[in-house]
Amino acid sequence: MAAKTFIQSLPKAELHLHLEGSVDPVTLAELSRRYNTPLPTENNRYDISGSGDVLTEEEVRRRYSYQDFNGFLMAFKTVTERLRAPEDYELITYRLMQKLRQQNVMHAEVYVSIGVVRWRGQQVEPLFEGMERGRERGHRDFGVSLLWIFDAVRHFGAEAAAEVFDLAARLRDRNVVAVGIGGDEARGPAEWFRDLYKKAMDNGLRLTAHAGETTGPESVWGALNIGAERIGHGLAAARDQELMEVMAQKQVPVELCITSNLRTGACTDLHDHPARKFFDQGLMITLNTDDPAMFQTSLNKEYELAQKEFEFTKDHLRELARNSFEASFLPVEKKLKFLSQIDFLV
Repeated sequence: MAAKTFIQSLPKAELHLHLEGSVDPVTLAELSRRYNTPLPTENNRYDISGSGDVLTEEEVRRRYSYQDFNGFLMAFKTVTERLRAPEDYELITYRLMQKLRQQNVMHAEVYVSIGVVRWRGQQVEPLFEGMERGRERGHRDFGVSLLWIFDAVRHFGAEAAAEVFDLAARLRDRNVVAVGIGGDEARGPAEWFRDLYKKAMDNGLRLTAHAGETTGPESVWGALNIGAERIGHGLAAARDQELMEVMAQKQVPVELCITSNLRTGACTDLHDHPARKFFDQGLMITLNTDDPAMFQTSLNKEYELAQKEFEFTKDHLRELARNSFEASFLPVEKKLKFLSQIDFLV
């Protein structure tokens, strides 16, 4: 109980969090009631598969109770199919920020699957207006800081990613801080995006990449070689001592998502998860939820899991919280403001 109280009081940031994956069963059922018509597909034909049916909260919970990575992707698809209007994005952004504040998460850098939005044939700018309205309301009502990361789908190819990155550059002065690549690592090697990452950096954007979640260490090497400043997941780095030494030396932040890795099967046993190994070898790790609603977790639960299963002490947890702000893309003065709150916590 003392650990839970400490974790709750600990100011934290979350750096690997997907907006679509934060939609809880109550909210998805609410969105589903808004749309009980067939779903338009990317080529404007109508989907007759029944995926546009109204879902109850219980049905959503069943869809979130998958057993493997493919089941997770189907659950993710269920959500994105029901995000169609600016008001939908405003709602889920506001409710996400409300949940963050309840956990004393003071800052979040949130991935949005812009690559999926474009693949579905939707216009990004109107939906982004809804996201920004939700962010502004959430900041006003809860005091939570939030920045956006536009995520491309790597297996859609470099041309599709270029469109996502160009949008991010155009909206950089509206709280879009970074770009990233998610999706199938095996079908979309990092090298495809080398020139795009250079251009994004030149446009003032920060660089992230999902890597080493479902493939080997070569995926993490690839992400580092194209300039990724933070690595999402990075599990496979544990299988390459040289890679771990490089990441420790350069203090490349790793966005760990323990529960996510277990639920998707990326890590089959909790005791095989490299969280403690990374920490002991000096890597700069942060704890994150990835898709909290779909994995039935929260950032506080991730900290509790680290404390219970990997024997992280209070001082260790404080270090992880410090890492979360230090690894963020916030300006230095804002980082220092948040870090000072951790320093004063007994």
